[in-house]
Amino acid sequence: MAEGWTAPAPGLVLAVNAGSSSLKLTVLDGQQQRLWQDQSSWDGGLLGSPGSPMPAPIDAWLRRQLEPWKPRIERVVHRLVHGGVAYRGATRLSPAVMADLTRLIPLAPLHNGAAVQLIAWTQDWLEAVHAHPPQWACFDTAFHHTLAAEARTYAIPLAWREAGLQRFGFHGLNHQHVAGVVAVPRLISCHLGAGCSLCAIREGRSIATTMGFTPLEGLVMATRSGSVDPGLVLHQLRAGFSVDELDQALNHQSGLLGLSGLSGDMRELRVAAAEGHPGAELAIAVFRHQLLEGIGAMAASLGGVDAIALSGGIGQHDGALREELRQALAWLPPFELVQVAADEEGQMARDCLAAEAGP
Repeated sequence: MAEGWTAPAPGLVLAVNAGSSSLKLTVLDGQQQRLWQDQSSWDGGLLGSPGSPMPAPIDAWLRRQLEPWKPRIERVVHRLVHGGVAYRGATRLSPAVMADLTRLIPLAPLHNGAAVQLIAWTQDWLEAVHAHPPQWACFDTAFHHTLAAEARTYAIPLAWREAGLQRFGFHGLNHQHVAGVVAVPRLISCHLGAGCSLCAIREGRSIATTMGFTPLEGLVMATRSGSVDPGLVLHQLRAGFSVDELDQALNHQSGLLGLSGLSGDMRELRVAAAEGHPGAELAIAVFRHQLLEGIGAMAASLGGVDAIALSGGIGQHDGALREELRQALAWLPPFELVQVAADEEGQMARDCLAAEAGP
């Protein structure tokens, strides 16, 4: 549902945020203040390949929500999960950039394919606007380009590394936003939602993170497994599972959903656990255990912690998790534990406008 309505005004930025489980639209003014926002649940992985028609329900929803703002939009910025090694900041879209982004889809198929399709839809939708507003892309991987070689390099064969297989890290737009809100020298940013990742941030720069070559590595997530022994995957391949079956299992049938056998939504699991549901209890316990392990690793990377920030749907709203972490991390020297509202769209608008203004 819409969060509110403000009459359209000149100089607006439309931010399009295609997540794995939701599509969020935000209109901001030139000072990056939100004028309007709405979102719809969806499965971006079910969109067709780039160039295929937008599914009718999504097309109708987009047109209905955006039409009042159409004459006043001066720029559009899209969230792209994966920018590879080349894209390290807000980038104006062009045919050459779009060709690059299409080639990057296999690195983040749940996200990048949907984003590329939305870019094409937006371009078509804006055809009637005089002097098409420019479109920009901001990348979740960009914030992590500061990772040192030892933090981004896997211990894999040289030929694999030369082919570009490395840790990229994700959720960078929100980790960057959190770093701006909680300005301390040593910060652990915890993005906890349908996707989950940690980032160790020293003096505003990413130095370690839990997601890797893809957004599948790291913490337990809503339906994604997070890190598992690669030997387990090899075992399942030898047992006859296809690559597509493994992809489906690890991305869509694992995580909180797979652990609980009930739901990937932490809110539902909290209710079920309070009623004694063993799967829900296990899911929460495993989620918390791996989160604590990850926080310990990030603290070691930083050499101590000044603040831990919880963001994302779970991080911002789950008071029980905040208290559990406060108690479990009492062994650390004093630090600030805060909850920060995610703001990928505001960060996208800031990055876009800064890039447009130039040095």
